[in-house]
Amino acid sequence: MSLALGELLTIMLVFFVVALLYAAVGFGGGSSYLALLTLLLTSFFVIRSTALLCNLVVVSGSCYIFYKKGYIEFKKFLPFIVTSVPMAFLGASYRLKEHIFFIILGIALIAAAIALLVQTMNIGTKFKSVSYPKYTSYVLGTGIGFLSGLVGIGGGIFLAPVLNQMKWDKPMTIAALASFFILVNSISGIGGLLAGGTFELLWPEILGLLIAVLLGGQLGVRLSLSKISAKGIRFMTAILVLFVGVRVLLNNGLQINFFS
Repeated sequence: MSLALGELLTIMLVFFVVALLYAAVGFGGGSSYLALLTLLLTSFFVIRSTALLCNLVVVSGSCYIFYKKGYIEFKKFLPFIVTSVPMAFLGASYRLKEHIFFIILGIALIAAAIALLVQTMNIGTKFKSVSYPKYTSYVLGTGIGFLSGLVGIGGGIFLAPVLNQMKWDKPMTIAALASFFILVNSISGIGGLLAGGTFELLWPEILGLLIAVLLGGQLGVRLSLSKISAKGIRFMTAILVLFVGVRVLLNNGLQINFFS
């Protein structure tokens, strides 16, 4: 199925905005790409593959900028990565029924949005990090890595709100970790799709979408690093994630067309 030029330009603009908002808080936007693509495409495999690839493009640019600014701390991030990567591969290679996939994704996104809203309300309060046992990072990496592979997104949208609620580290360090987490697990997820024979893309439309998210992601991460309206951006992103989660759960998971 090909997209008409008008549809392609519209979805490129929307993807640009989504990438901007998500990148500004350290995410890739895979959840919203999934929801938007279900409005236009019928192939579940194309939808999932496209969302992961767009995720990968957004956070690749974000990680590069975070690295240049000194926020990427490989030693601190490693426990999350070594457990999440194989689990993301495993989750992506598992063939879920389409409606089960969307039910899991919708519930996970609603929970992530609520956590992000709570986190947004706490911006500006005095920060003090809390120490946790070393195994905590491995456990979180395992669970969230598998979930991210299962639903076809990088997982940072689940990891970051949890770590911020735990006061694991400074918000900017967590944003950098979320981007890096999404990067490696998107790569792993794509590997799982390839291994399962379910990696499919809409060509040449994918090129336009990748350009849109690259530009949006680059602008978004620069807004994040310049601390422009951090609370407002997080609030808008949380509302977007909540809307996407509810829509995915009702329309795509439970087949209740409240948001046609």
